[in-house]
Amino acid sequence: MVLSGLEHTFREDRAQVKAKAVAARDTVEWVRTRLGFEPDKAQITVLRSEAKRGILNCTRQWGKSTIGAAKAVHRAVSRAGSLVLVASPTERQSAELLRKARGMLRKLGIRPRGDGSSAASLLLPNGSRMVALPGTEGTVRGFSAVSLLLIDEAARVEDELYLALRPMLAVGKGDLWLMSTPCGKNGFFHEAWEHGGEEWFRMSVPATECPRIGKDFLEEERKAMGATWFEQEYLCGFVDNGTSMFGRDLVEAALDNSIEALRF
Repeated sequence: MVLSGLEHTFREDRAQVKAKAVAARDTVEWVRTRLGFEPDKAQITVLRSEAKRGILNCTRQWGKSTIGAAKAVHRAVSRAGSLVLVASPTERQSAELLRKARGMLRKLGIRPRGDGSSAASLLLPNGSRMVALPGTEGTVRGFSAVSLLLIDEAARVEDELYLALRPMLAVGKGDLWLMSTPCGKNGFFHEAWEHGGEEWFRMSVPATECPRIGKDFLEEERKAMGATWFEQEYLCGFVDNGTSMFGRDLVEAALDNSIEALRF
Protein backbone atom coordinates (compact mmCIF):
# COMPACT_ATOMS: atom_id res chain seq x y z
CA MET A 1 0.00 0.00 0.00
CA VAL A 2 1.28 3.45 -0.89
CA LEU A 3 0.29 6.36 1.33
CA SER A 4 0.90 9.78 -0.18
CA GLY A 5 0.88 13.14 1.56
CA LEU A 6 1.61 16.78 0.93
CA GLU A 7 5.30 16.49 1.68
CA HIS A 8 6.11 12.82 1.95
CA THR A 9 5.40 9.39 0.51
CA PHE A 10 6.10 6.10 2.24
CA ARG A 11 5.29 2.42 1.78
CA GLU A 12 3.75 0.01 4.23
CA ASP A 13 2.56 -3.57 3.85
CA ARG A 14 -0.92 -4.63 4.96
CA ALA A 15 0.35 -6.16 8.20
CA GLN A 16 1.91 -2.85 9.24
CA VAL A 17 -1.25 -0.94 8.39
CA LYS A 18 -3.37 -3.37 10.42
CA ALA A 19 -0.97 -3.20 13.38
CA LYS A 20 -1.15 0.58 13.37
CA ALA A 21 -4.94 0.52 13.23
CA VAL A 22 -5.03 -1.74 16.31
CA ALA A 23 -2.51 0.46 18.14
CA ALA A 24 -4.51 3.58 17.32
CA ARG A 25 -7.47 2.13 19.21
CA ASP A 26 -5.31 1.98 22.32
CA THR A 27 -3.60 5.32 22.67
CA VAL A 28 -1.18 4.04 25.28
CA GLU A 29 0.11 1.26 23.03
CA TRP A 30 0.28 3.76 20.18
CA VAL A 31 2.41 6.10 22.32
CA ARG A 32 4.71 3.26 23.30
CA THR A 33 5.20 1.73 19.87
CA ARG A 34 5.00 4.78 17.62
CA LEU A 35 6.28 7.65 19.78
CA GLY A 36 8.75 5.61 21.79
CA PHE A 37 8.16 6.69 25.36
CA GLU A 38 6.78 4.88 28.39
CA PRO A 39 4.03 6.83 30.23
CA ASP A 40 3.65 6.44 33.98
CA LYS A 41 0.42 5.18 35.61
CA ALA A 42 -1.25 8.57 35.84
CA GLN A 43 -0.32 9.43 32.26
CA ILE A 44 -1.72 6.10 31.10
CA THR A 45 -5.06 6.97 32.71
CA VAL A 46 -5.13 10.32 30.94
CA LEU A 47 -4.18 8.87 27.56
CA ARG A 48 -6.92 6.24 27.78
CA SER A 49 -9.58 8.63 28.99
CA GLU A 50 -12.33 9.33 26.46
CA ALA A 51 -13.79 12.15 28.55
CA LYS A 52 -15.17 15.13 26.66
CA ARG A 53 -14.10 17.46 29.48
CA GLY A 54 -10.90 16.88 31.44
CA ILE A 55 -8.83 18.73 34.05
CA LEU A 56 -5.23 17.89 34.89
CA ASN A 57 -4.20 19.55 38.16
CA CYS A 58 -0.58 18.48 38.31
CA THR A 59 2.78 19.32 39.78
CA ARG A 60 5.38 21.23 37.84
CA GLN A 61 7.49 19.00 35.58
CA TRP A 62 4.99 16.12 35.53
CA GLY A 63 4.74 16.19 31.76
CA LYS A 64 1.43 17.97 31.15
CA SER A 65 2.59 19.48 27.86
CA THR A 66 4.05 16.19 26.65
CA ILE A 67 0.85 14.25 27.35
CA GLY A 68 -1.18 17.08 25.84
CA ALA A 69 0.96 16.98 22.71
CA ALA A 70 0.56 13.20 22.49
CA LYS A 71 -3.23 13.50 22.71
CA ALA A 72 -3.17 16.25 20.08
CA VAL A 73 -1.05 14.23 17.66
CA HIS A 74 -3.13 11.10 18.15
CA ARG A 75 -6.31 13.06 17.44
CA ALA A 76 -4.87 14.73 14.34
CA VAL A 77 -3.44 11.50 12.92
CA SER A 78 -6.37 9.20 13.69
CA ARG A 79 -9.15 11.60 12.62
CA ALA A 80 -8.53 13.09 9.19
CA GLY A 81 -9.49 16.73 8.78
CA SER A 82 -9.68 17.42 12.51
CA LEU A 83 -8.81 20.79 14.03
CA VAL A 84 -6.80 20.89 17.26
CA LEU A 85 -6.32 24.21 19.05
CA VAL A 86 -3.73 24.89 21.75
CA ALA A 87 -4.17 27.89 24.03
CA SER A 88 -2.08 29.17 26.93
CA PRO A 89 -1.25 32.51 28.60
CA THR A 90 1.04 33.45 25.66
CA GLU A 91 1.53 32.38 22.06
CA ARG A 92 5.10 31.39 22.89
CA GLN A 93 3.85 28.83 25.43
CA SER A 94 1.24 27.52 22.98
CA ALA A 95 3.92 27.19 20.31
CA GLU A 96 6.11 25.19 22.72
CA LEU A 97 3.46 22.47 22.97
CA LEU A 98 3.19 22.53 19.18
CA ARG A 99 6.97 22.11 18.94
CA LYS A 100 6.67 18.90 20.96
CA ALA A 101 3.87 17.77 18.66
CA ARG A 102 6.07 18.40 15.60
CA GLY A 103 8.80 16.21 17.10
CA MET A 104 6.29 13.41 17.65
CA LEU A 105 5.04 13.69 14.07
CA ARG A 106 8.58 13.32 12.81
CA LYS A 107 8.85 10.04 14.71
CA LEU A 108 5.77 8.93 12.79
CA GLY A 109 7.45 9.82 9.51
CA ILE A 110 5.17 12.79 8.96
CA ARG A 111 6.59 16.18 8.00
CA PRO A 112 3.84 18.78 8.42
CA ARG A 113 3.93 22.30 7.08
CA GLY A 114 2.28 25.52 8.21
CA ASP A 115 -1.39 25.99 7.32
CA GLY A 116 -0.68 29.29 5.57
CA SER A 117 -2.90 31.29 7.90
CA SER A 118 -1.57 30.97 11.45
CA ALA A 119 1.97 31.83 12.47
CA ALA A 120 2.32 28.74 14.67
CA SER A 121 0.50 25.86 13.01
CA LEU A 122 0.93 22.35 11.64
CA LEU A 123 -0.95 21.02 8.61
CA LEU A 124 -0.88 17.24 8.19
CA PRO A 125 -1.18 15.32 4.91
CA ASN A 126 -4.61 14.00 5.99
CA GLY A 127 -5.95 17.55 6.27
CA SER A 128 -5.81 17.80 10.06
CA ARG A 129 -4.51 21.03 11.57
CA MET A 130 -2.94 21.98 14.88
CA VAL A 131 -2.85 25.67 15.72
CA ALA A 132 -1.15 27.48 18.62
CA LEU A 133 -3.20 30.48 19.76
CA PRO A 134 -2.12 33.79 21.28
CA GLY A 135 -3.13 34.56 24.84
CA THR A 136 -5.59 37.38 24.15
CA GLU A 137 -9.34 37.05 23.68
CA GLY A 138 -9.58 39.55 20.84
CA THR A 139 -7.26 37.64 18.48
CA VAL A 140 -8.49 34.03 18.74
CA ARG A 141 -11.97 34.27 17.25
CA GLY A 142 -12.78 32.78 13.87
CA PHE A 143 -12.18 29.06 14.40
CA SER A 144 -15.06 26.58 14.33
CA ALA A 145 -15.77 22.84 14.41
CA VAL A 146 -12.85 22.27 16.80
CA SER A 147 -12.19 18.58 17.52
CA LEU A 148 -9.85 19.08 20.50
CA LEU A 149 -9.09 22.18 22.54
CA LEU A 150 -6.12 22.05 24.92
CA ILE A 151 -5.55 24.89 27.38
CA ASP A 152 -2.06 24.68 28.87
CA GLU A 153 -1.20 26.52 32.11
CA ALA A 154 -4.94 27.10 32.33
CA ALA A 155 -4.81 28.59 35.84
CA ARG A 156 -2.95 31.56 34.36
CA VAL A 157 -5.22 32.07 31.34
CA GLU A 158 -7.69 34.95 31.54
CA ASP A 159 -11.37 34.06 31.93
CA GLU A 160 -12.20 36.19 28.87
CA LEU A 161 -10.03 33.99 26.65
CA TYR A 162 -11.58 30.81 28.05
CA LEU A 163 -15.10 32.09 27.45
CA ALA A 164 -14.20 33.11 23.89
CA LEU A 165 -12.80 29.64 23.13
CA ARG A 166 -15.59 27.42 24.47
CA PRO A 167 -18.15 28.20 21.71
CA MET A 168 -15.69 26.89 19.12
CA LEU A 169 -16.46 23.36 20.36
CA ALA A 170 -20.18 23.57 19.60
CA VAL A 171 -20.42 22.45 15.96
CA GLY A 172 -17.76 19.75 16.09
CA LYS A 173 -18.81 18.58 19.57
CA GLY A 174 -15.15 18.80 20.46
CA ASP A 175 -13.23 17.79 23.56
CA LEU A 176 -11.84 20.26 26.09
CA TRP A 177 -8.87 19.58 28.35
CA LEU A 178 -7.49 22.02 30.93
CA MET A 179 -3.92 21.39 32.08
CA SER A 180 -2.20 23.39 34.81
CA THR A 181 -0.55 23.82 38.14
CA PRO A 182 -2.87 25.86 40.42
CA CYS A 183 -2.56 29.62 40.79
CA GLY A 184 -4.69 30.81 43.67
CA LYS A 185 -8.37 30.30 44.40
CA ASN A 186 -9.77 32.18 41.43
CA GLY A 187 -10.49 31.88 37.73
CA PHE A 188 -12.17 29.26 35.58
CA PHE A 189 -9.59 26.55 36.29
CA HIS A 190 -10.28 26.68 40.03
CA GLU A 191 -14.02 26.99 39.43
CA ALA A 192 -14.15 23.98 37.12
CA TRP A 193 -12.03 21.90 39.50
CA GLU A 194 -14.09 22.74 42.58
CA HIS A 195 -17.57 23.20 41.14
CA GLY A 196 -17.57 21.92 37.55
CA GLY A 197 -19.70 18.88 38.31
CA GLU A 198 -19.59 15.28 37.15
CA GLU A 199 -19.09 16.17 33.49
CA TRP A 200 -15.39 16.76 34.20
CA PHE A 201 -12.75 14.05 34.39
CA ARG A 202 -10.36 15.24 37.11
CA MET A 203 -6.86 14.09 37.92
CA SER A 204 -4.49 15.50 40.52
CA VAL A 205 -0.84 14.40 40.54
CA PRO A 206 1.37 15.92 43.27
CA ALA A 207 5.14 15.77 42.97
CA THR A 208 5.25 13.13 45.69
CA GLU A 209 3.52 10.77 43.22
CA CYS A 210 5.66 11.63 40.20
CA PRO A 211 8.36 8.97 39.69
CA ARG A 212 10.66 11.46 37.93
CA ILE A 213 10.95 13.89 40.86
CA GLY A 214 13.21 12.92 43.76
CA LYS A 215 12.54 13.38 47.47
CA ASP A 216 15.81 15.24 48.06
CA PHE A 217 14.93 17.82 45.39
CA LEU A 218 11.47 18.34 46.86
CA GLU A 219 12.87 18.89 50.33
CA GLU A 220 15.26 21.48 48.93
CA GLU A 221 12.37 23.21 47.14
CA ARG A 222 10.22 23.17 50.28
CA LYS A 223 12.91 25.00 52.22
CA ALA A 224 13.58 27.51 49.43
CA MET A 225 9.95 28.31 48.58
CA GLY A 226 8.15 28.14 51.90
CA ALA A 227 5.00 26.15 52.63
CA THR A 228 2.48 28.17 50.59
CA TRP A 229 4.31 28.30 47.28
CA PHE A 230 5.54 24.71 47.65
CA GLU A 231 1.97 23.49 48.14
CA GLN A 232 0.87 25.33 45.01
CA GLU A 233 3.77 24.42 42.72
CA TYR A 234 4.32 20.82 43.80
CA LEU A 235 1.32 19.57 45.82
CA CYS A 236 -1.51 20.79 43.54
CA GLY A 237 -2.98 22.98 46.27
CA PHE A 238 -5.29 25.89 45.54
CA VAL A 239 -3.89 28.31 48.08
CA ASP A 240 -4.13 32.04 48.68
CA ASN A 241 -0.74 32.95 47.25
CA GLY A 242 -0.82 36.68 47.95
CA THR A 243 -1.90 37.76 44.47
CA SER A 244 -5.26 39.03 45.77
CA MET A 245 -5.88 41.75 48.37
CA PHE A 246 -8.30 39.49 50.25
CA GLY A 247 -8.07 35.71 50.38
CA ARG A 248 -10.85 33.62 48.83
CA ASP A 249 -11.66 31.95 52.15
CA LEU A 250 -11.95 35.33 53.89
CA VAL A 251 -14.32 36.67 51.24
CA GLU A 252 -16.54 33.59 51.32
CA ALA A 253 -16.66 33.67 55.11
CA ALA A 254 -17.91 37.26 54.95
CA LEU A 255 -20.85 36.41 52.70
CA ASP A 256 -24.31 36.12 54.25
CA ASN A 257 -26.52 33.89 52.12
CA SER A 258 -29.59 34.86 54.12
CA ILE A 259 -29.56 38.38 52.66
CA GLU A 260 -31.45 38.76 49.39
CA ALA A 261 -29.92 40.81 46.60
CA LEU A 262 -31.54 44.17 45.89
CA ARG A 263 -33.65 44.23 42.75
CA PHE A 264 -34.34 47.42 40.83
